[in-house]
Amino acid sequence: MQLQLIRNATMKVRYADRMLLTDPMLAAKGTLGSFAGAAKNPTVELPLHSRQILQDLDGVVISHDHPDHYDKEAASLLPRDLTMFCQPGDEDRLAGDGFADVRPVGHFQEWEGMTITRAEGRHGTGRMQQMMGDVSGFVFQAGGEPTVYWAGDTVWCELVQQTIREFSPDIIVTHSCGAAFPEQEPIVMDCRQTLAVAEAAPQAVVVAVHMEALDHCWVTRNMLRRKADQGSIGRSRLLIPEDGEILAF
Repeated sequence: MQLQLIRNATMKVRYADRMLLTDPMLAAKGTLGSFAGAAKNPTVELPLHSRQILQDLDGVVISHDHPDHYDKEAASLLPRDLTMFCQPGDEDRLAGDGFADVRPVGHFQEWEGMTITRAEGRHGTGRMQQMMGDVSGFVFQAGGEPTVYWAGDTVWCELVQQTIREFSPDIIVTHSCGAAFPEQEPIVMDCRQTLAVAEAAPQAVVVAVHMEALDHCWVTRNMLRRKADQGSIGRSRLLIPEDGEILAF
């Protein structure tokens, strides 16, 4: 398995001899609106040209259709013959954008030698969770490959704990920027919650992404690394890739 962080939650994942793109946000720096009133988004450029990002793709997995996970630029550029996986309820938008092979994952889907299982999450707590709507993570399984749990836009909660207990993943990809709107609680994991994932899954390597790309994301890579170094989570168990970096497992 190979994972390349592109930017934010956009990753190219080579898994079971297929190339998947996750949560494609392909807009140029500063071309989208602000989320927290601090800057226009994205706050950084893509590390690769979009042509390189779109090379060799077999499928796309979208955790939810918020604009920092599926934007107009991606909708315009993605080839229409790609297999598109999404959570139930998001398929109409993708079909409306012209994609012919849209597969909502209610529980699981078998595809090209792998099993893709939907995992629920909570995009914040209380009123914020209701405002943010439904989100999903996904578990990937295939013979000869590590079990991968991409948690998606969720806080640390009982649903994440349940998925870890059920699947005992080898790799957990967390969204760890501590995104929050002014005077609100985080709507995705922050430092403390990311380290809680690592502590709950001592068998797993945690890969922290969705950082330093949006104006409502307050946790930086250095902040998370410092917190991990102060605790019991070693550098081999918590990976924090830079944009464009490739990790091989």
